Amino acid sequence: MLRPAHALASLLALAVPATGFAAPSPQSFKGEYTVSFLGLSIARATFSSRYEGNTYAIDGTVSAAGLGRLFDDTKGTISSKGTISDKRMTPQVFRADYTSGKKASMVDIRFSNGSVTSTQVVPAPGKRDPKSWVPIGDGDLKSVLDPMAATVIHADSLDKVCGRTVKFYDGEMRADLSLTYASKGSISVPGYKGDTVTCKMGFEPVAGYRKGRKALNFLQNRSRMLVTFAPVGQSGVYAPIRATVGTQIGPLTISARRFEAVN
Repeated sequence: MLRPAHALASLLALAVPATGFAAPSPQSFKGEYTVSFLGLSIARATFSSRYEGNTYAIDGTVSAAGLGRLFDDTKGTISSKGTISDKRMTPQVFRADYTSGKKASMVDIRFSNGSVTSTQVVPAPGKRDPKSWVPIGDGDLKSVLDPMAATVIHADSLDKVCGRTVKFYDGEMRADLSLTYASKGSISVPGYKGDTVTCKMGFEPVAGYRKGRKALNFLQNRSRMLVTFAPVGQSGVYAPIRATVGTQIGPLTISARRFEAVN
């Protein structure tokens, strides 16, 4: 399903459908996150984004940490670039490069006018069983967002962050992801102290997956998935500050260690 090094970005994207904004002057955001499973730290990630005129660039790093290093020494870099029009992000290129031990892997997705034009995955996926595999059709890859472009949203206020659906593509799977209002609250982390809104997430696989896969069925039908957003300065952009995803053997949590607008 998801390649290891950009699994965090993909998980955040599952929780955060995105639109963009046209910033009158350059604006930047930095976030540092810890990923924990059953309360134990397993990975760390950093993300930085810059919005200038009608363009955006997002870069991130993901690495195993804590207990996760005992089982997986994956490290990776992730990037997404594109343009902003009509208050929507339009990706141009997404790339993830990562290593696990001595094995190097890569995912490269190219876009044109919001639609995927090419996908390169190294090593290439194995042969699929046509009896159980749901292939991606030509229409499935139109107006989609990559994992990084889907980590920030634009809204007029916290009240309008939830209530949206996004077409998500990670280089293999296409899914529809929805957000519905759950609650409001507040949070204090280095770089931010203030109000938040939490949305419940729904997950609907569309194509690029194997039918009957237990993990996907659990995410679709039984998992409780929540994402909490906070504003990025006065930009009108909202980014994830916390997310929880129920799995078959326990909760996976992503928490911001730092969350701040740079300028």
